[in-house]
Amino acid sequence: MSGAGPTPYSHLVRICRFTTGDDPEFGLVDGAGEKIAAITGDPLYTKIELTGQTHRLEEVRLLAPVIPRSKVVAIGRNYADHAAELGNEVPAQPMMFFIPNTAVVGPGDPVVIPPVTQEVSYEAELAVVIGRMCKDVAAEDAASVIFGYTVANDITARDLQKSDGQWARAKGMDTFCPLGPWIETELDVSDLRVVSRLDGETRQDGTTADMVHGVAALVEYVTTAFTLLPGDVILTGTPAGVGRVEAGQRVEVEVEGIGSMSNLFVAAD
Repeated sequence: MSGAGPTPYSHLVRICRFTTGDDPEFGLVDGAGEKIAAITGDPLYTKIELTGQTHRLEEVRLLAPVIPRSKVVAIGRNYADHAAELGNEVPAQPMMFFIPNTAVVGPGDPVVIPPVTQEVSYEAELAVVIGRMCKDVAAEDAASVIFGYTVANDITARDLQKSDGQWARAKGMDTFCPLGPWIETELDVSDLRVVSRLDGETRQDGTTADMVHGVAALVEYVTTAFTLLPGDVILTGTPAGVGRVEAGQRVEVEVEGIGSMSNLFVAAD
């Protein structure tokens, strides 16, 4: 990184995407999570420079830290307790499905419940952001292709998931994949607390240590099938405690070491 100098932003650690009312910008978030230093360029694709402008966090609107230009690859039933609570077996190999990039929204954005579903639920997850084009990555090399980590809410229309026999519609509707609040580029993800709260009440409280397949193994498995591009996202599964959310309720999801985001659920107009 060029232009950082001896400032609180001299290490590329927390990257956010934000707006002050104009075009979206990228920035570096300080260690206290209070200030943003604006940068030029897209850190996934270009060399970045500090612009010299800073903002307090409360003065901006955070956006999804990445909008995948290609795909979100999600992993189902990667926590044994979650598989059990829905009456499912843990698959021998990771269960993969796609979420379209049009489902991605950011922290604070509304999640719209369409009239075709009557049973929507939340799923707090650790999300992996890919940093470079890659294919057939060995688990021991996974860190070399990971740009960083963020928080995801993998929202599901349970009734459509059951009726359709596959998950494209149930998981991929517009606004069904909130990501945020930023990307943490340096993080040990082997044992992080993963939490969801419905209107302030804790519903999920698990740890990434309980993943059936860890992050490195998932990168290896996914890349045996698909070429991943910069900005692609892997969702790593959710712990037990998922449940129904209604219009007018707010879900907060948090991953230790990254941060939290919340989204209000609203009925479609």
